[in-house]
Amino acid sequence: MDAPHKTEKILTGIAASPGIAHGRAFVVVQTELELPVYHIDATQRDAEIARFDQALVATRQQIVKMQGEIARSLGEDEARIFDAHLLVLEDQALISETIREVDTTMRNIETCFRAVGQRYVEAFGRIDDEYLRERAADIRDVVERVLHNLTGRTVENLARLASDRVLLTYDISTSGSAGMDKSGILGLVTEAGSRTSHAVIMARSMKIPAVVGLKGASAEVEDADWVIVDGYDGLVVVNPSEQTLFRYGKLQLQRRTLEKRMLASARQPAQTLDRKHIGLHANIETADELQRARDAGGEGVGLFRTEFLFLQSDTVPSEEMQFETYRKVAEFFGSEPVTIRSIDLGGDKPVRWANFGEKPEANPFLGFRAIRFCLENIPIFKAQLKAILRAGAYGNVRLMFPMISGMDELDRALLVLAEAKAELKAAGVPFNTRMPVGTMIEIPSAAVIADLLATRCDFFSVGTNDLIQYLLAVDRGNMRTAHLYEPTHPAVLRTLKTIFDAAHEARIPVSVCGEMAGDPVMVPLLLGLGADDLSISPAGLTVVKYLVQHMRMADAVKLAREALEDPDAQRVAVRSMEFYRACMGDMATG
Repeated sequence: MDAPHKTEKILTGIAASPGIAHGRAFVVVQTELELPVYHIDATQRDAEIARFDQALVATRQQIVKMQGEIARSLGEDEARIFDAHLLVLEDQALISETIREVDTTMRNIETCFRAVGQRYVEAFGRIDDEYLRERAADIRDVVERVLHNLTGRTVENLARLASDRVLLTYDISTSGSAGMDKSGILGLVTEAGSRTSHAVIMARSMKIPAVVGLKGASAEVEDADWVIVDGYDGLVVVNPSEQTLFRYGKLQLQRRTLEKRMLASARQPAQTLDRKHIGLHANIETADELQRARDAGGEGVGLFRTEFLFLQSDTVPSEEMQFETYRKVAEFFGSEPVTIRSIDLGGDKPVRWANFGEKPEANPFLGFRAIRFCLENIPIFKAQLKAILRAGAYGNVRLMFPMISGMDELDRALLVLAEAKAELKAAGVPFNTRMPVGTMIEIPSAAVIADLLATRCDFFSVGTNDLIQYLLAVDRGNMRTAHLYEPTHPAVLRTLKTIFDAAHEARIPVSVCGEMAGDPVMVPLLLGLGADDLSISPAGLTVVKYLVQHMRMADAVKLAREALEDPDAQRVAVRSMEFYRACMGDMATG
């Protein structure tokens, strides 16, 4: 290893994929595609449209080919990220608007398609939601690929750019990340992007440390500089000193040792030092994640997001197809609970076969989605409820409704459920007649009337992601307001306490299934406030179980009591971090 001679610099971004990488940087400067701009006459109009059609076909073939390659190398789940690209190519509004642009301006198709595509990208980019902004990235990616096909240019290929290097670039599109030879990439650093970008999702699946959102990094890092990528804390150390190299080497060894110990603890019950058992369940989207959830220490499923079945299909999935999927999950976990959420479509999850209106909603996350969609599409809703009820005959299945805002919605949903039960009974189809039914508490109005909702429910599950954003009117993906997203805000803590108390007063259990439940620093606070169970992505289960096994419930209750009395969110966050570190210290010393 060459000895570093330059001054050490530490750059701070967003931790996106855990791990530590050390190597030389490969800086990729991305340039914008130059397009010809010219006018056409009426006799050339049809030829321009024909070129457009050919480019769309060629782009679709390229994307389908990449999807197949990713499916073979990384698996079907990773390959599905290209479904959004194929949807863009089939978007009739985008295509029709481009043709109208040609007819209106009489300019060449490249100019018109870029103009229309840019309008779409800007419209989605203005929506204050991280997932919809990634939809804007999908549109940008597809537009660029179509434009390359129109001009006959070769799409920038990252496959040969990095070999045993840390790749640093402004951003990586979905197709760009698919084309990379990831076996030669030690770490990934991008100036743009987010933790939910496709490149980051792939980096996590390949266990490549990644830091994103590091603005101006290309100006701070020269090609072939030595860098450390700290995917745990979101740091990039440029030209690290010998002391820094030694410290990170020691840290990496500690991390690996700790990970081995955590994996061993995953097979033990989630019980605190003072013998309080905590239910730790997995959040999953497909049946393919079942074994991973169990290996990580999951004691059942706390949130089975069923949208995937609907998003992957060109038509409404049949009751039978849904039943087979739900039954597989129920049978896998046997007596352990499996909570299946009815479809939460809309928002960032539109589907081709559903009518969400001709134009995108100005604020789809406050619009026609989730239970609102279900109650206006009763046949679809009832078919899913029947499939879930039938699966309940094969395991410990619970049903949960999303985005309930009041008693009327819950009562209407329960009425449809009663009709589904009656129809199954009349047909002589086996099902669970006493299936527990609960609701997600993710809207402030539901939190305020939690005591009323509890009279109709067998359990609650708190979705902290939406609840916090709605409570504080803050989108954490909006860089100008992200600093206002505070899980330890007094309003958040008091609201959570209200929900937990209402559940316990009604003698029903309450779980937390949002990202706050998967943050080990927040876990003691949630448990101290009164959460009975936590539902976490399989990737986060192991560390949370380890933490639970090395903390005292009495200490967590004291932490929560002090937090409720403290008006300073930052001070509560610091105290929560200190609590977490104290537990980690106990774990590290055995």
